[in-house]
Amino acid sequence: MKRREVPVRQTWDLSLIYSGEDEAWQDAETLKELADRIEKDYKGKLRDAGSIVTGLQLYEQMCGLACRISAFFELDLSTDFSDSRKIANANKAGSMITEVFTKTSFVESEIALADSAVLEEAIKKGGSVSGYLKKLLRRKPHILGQETEKVLAALAEFMETPYQVYNQAKLSDMRFDPFTVNGKDYPLSYALFEDEYEYEKDTDIRRAAFRAFSDKIREYENVTAAAYNAYVCRDKRMAQLRGYRDVFDYLLFEENVRRELHDRQIDVIMDKLAPHMRKYAALLQKVHKLDKMTYADLKLSVDPDYDPKVTMEEAEQYIADGLSVMGQDYVDMVHRAFRERWIDYATNEGKSTGGFCESPYGVPASFILLSWQNRMSDVFTLAHELGHAGHFKLCNEAQGYFDTQVPLYYVESPSTINELLLTGYLNKTSSDPRFKRWVLGNTVGKTYYHNFVTHLLEAAYQREVYKIIDAGGSVQADTLSAIYKDVLTRFWGDSVELTEGAELTWMRQPHYYMGLYSYTYSAGLTISTKMAERILTEGQPAVRDWKKALAAGSTVTPYEFARMAGVDISTDQPLLDTIESIGSMIDEMCELTDLLGTIKEV
Repeated sequence: MKRREVPVRQTWDLSLIYSGEDEAWQDAETLKELADRIEKDYKGKLRDAGSIVTGLQLYEQMCGLACRISAFFELDLSTDFSDSRKIANANKAGSMITEVFTKTSFVESEIALADSAVLEEAIKKGGSVSGYLKKLLRRKPHILGQETEKVLAALAEFMETPYQVYNQAKLSDMRFDPFTVNGKDYPLSYALFEDEYEYEKDTDIRRAAFRAFSDKIREYENVTAAAYNAYVCRDKRMAQLRGYRDVFDYLLFEENVRRELHDRQIDVIMDKLAPHMRKYAALLQKVHKLDKMTYADLKLSVDPDYDPKVTMEEAEQYIADGLSVMGQDYVDMVHRAFRERWIDYATNEGKSTGGFCESPYGVPASFILLSWQNRMSDVFTLAHELGHAGHFKLCNEAQGYFDTQVPLYYVESPSTINELLLTGYLNKTSSDPRFKRWVLGNTVGKTYYHNFVTHLLEAAYQREVYKIIDAGGSVQADTLSAIYKDVLTRFWGDSVELTEGAELTWMRQPHYYMGLYSYTYSAGLTISTKMAERILTEGQPAVRDWKKALAAGSTVTPYEFARMAGVDISTDQPLLDTIESIGSMIDEMCELTDLLGTIKEV
């Protein structure tokens, strides 16, 4: 459908942020006034603890307002990248926000010039801005002079051009022709392929869709590669300008994560999980009686005929029941999300692919985007995004704006734990072996495959790209395809045939334009796996620990957050335990498959 054809009930209600564009632009004027006031009252005066604190409090107010304005227009654009008005509004808002932050760029660089003793005193008095000051004190060696910071702030919107080019090519310019199977034509789009055809049980249709999809995106491989090369080279230049040891140090610094934690996540999973996932691939081949196991078959459900169609109304009940262990306040939030239209679940041309949740500070709602296909896998996706909503509901209520900017390392823990809690709930509802295999299939094939395989392989690919960039090189389409194919080959071995087009998977994810984000999915799921075990075993005491961790925001480091959940990420044991858990689930699925075969024979 075109966006204008979508029923209102399938869209989110952005009036929860602003009643309309006019109100948003009025706040934009207020934002400019705040920036003028900060410049007039504080430029050249941020020398003592008192002025630093009051100046930062006003700056924090400005940042929160900029967040709301940006969210309003960016969320609107994400529903239709082919709408020139939405593009123009988002660009206008982005330019205006860039001007505001350029004008106030002196705040951070000027405070950084203060003696450490003054900053320590400001931290004691700072209240909601103390966390910001602590991070600034740590970042102080990497802050440049005022004029340099001002220039960088002025160029900020252009720094995002590679991501904008990627989105426009992917969501606006690509036009997919129908493909034909056995004399019948099938429509194709980015969303149809990723949300429907990858899971299609008819092998001829699924593999033909993969070929047609790959042929189309290949036409855009050079422009996509050029955009990505510009993005990663930007990271390299910023690392050099700010005096970091290398680009990895630069990208991980803000997350307060050491390089070995990043590398361990990739290396251990590539080595230890691969044998289990190869066994899973063999199971899919066996169940579906495939002539061979190809890359186009990996998203198959272990039992698609048992996968019931699920309406949004049924999804609400599944999720509310599945997450009831989290308490009535959490369940109330779930119902509010449906009742108040936090969820945009339509499938329309130009809409962003995948799923995400945004929770603008100061807005009593979150905004969840996905494309609904009436599958149980969609229920898991929705539970995942509601986990983000629940996290930032607690965090935004408990912290000032600055302390809601949580490290990426654990941002996927609150989302993935919801998928595991939903699995735990479903497991209790029936003892039927086919149902149990279906539940395990959802958990392995959706939750763990997505986070421990899809995103982890992306992270392994990203690491190789950044190594090239860090050494002063550049990347082109053939280089990126070769890297991705090598990563896939190392993980899947000869258990999966890498059909032509598999190497183009590097073109499909927006996460590559978000720093080292991809590896954090498996990191977050490692924490949530252990935490889910606690909640399902201990009940409310574990829930209280978890909610306390969620409310802490960025006042805690990734190590401290994990410790609050009872997980010690200073060792690889939690990761090894999680991999063992995945392996056990795959083994149980194989046993249930053998049992079901025996039952059918009888």
